[in-house]
Amino acid sequence: MDMQQDPYAYCSSLTRDQWAWEFLRRNPEYQADYRRFIRLWQMLEAEYGAPPQRDFARWKRDPRAYGPLPGERELGNPCGELCLGEDDRVLIECWMGAKWGFYKFPLDPERFVPPTSAELAWRPPPATEPRPANDPYRLDIAFDLSLPLPPQLEAAKIRMVSRAAELRRAGLPAPISLSSQHARWTRMLRLLDAEAAGETLEVQDTESLHEAHAMTHDGYLEILRLGDASAR
Repeated sequence: MDMQQDPYAYCSSLTRDQWAWEFLRRNPEYQADYRRFIRLWQMLEAEYGAPPQRDFARWKRDPRAYGPLPGERELGNPCGELCLGEDDRVLIECWMGAKWGFYKFPLDPERFVPPTSAELAWRPPPATEPRPANDPYRLDIAFDLSLPLPPQLEAAKIRMVSRAAELRRAGLPAPISLSSQHARWTRMLRLLDAEAAGETLEVQDTESLHEAHAMTHDGYLEILRLGDASAR
């Protein structure tokens, strides 16, 4: 389909990492953070230069070069993965990236061309809480460690495959994949953009818009748990 006919045609080839970015870049809080961050970054570059002419010796002595952003909280240092500067302080670009799930320099939310996985460099998503007992995707399987594991694992595999088939017959995608969510996620992007443009939405769009907002806040990290393949 021609992009001029459908501005969301590009969604048909988004990878897992790019889908996560499409939701994050529509998060108003991320947009505001990035504007504050990039203004500060540009001020630092105006004073100390940009690579390869940057005077990093002076840059790193400037307290503005370290996170958090004014009014924000400190971040932990999981696995020692935050890039540290003077006195074990976190460099501002690393603080900003880590806050939103990146290893690398945070990206401009106004960028339209989907970035590559290398540009995004997502951190592994955080550990999740177990699904509620009544969640259809939850399956509890008990193991007896006094007995050999291989036959128990095989039985568990059969049970999981059977349960996935039950979910599919009930109309629930199992396992969840990029292709199974493509239409739903694309609709969410349309709704988010329509709301941002001030368009009037239909009453029946309220629930989908609520889910779309959740995707921009932390749901985008859940996408990173899926297989890293294109949506085609």
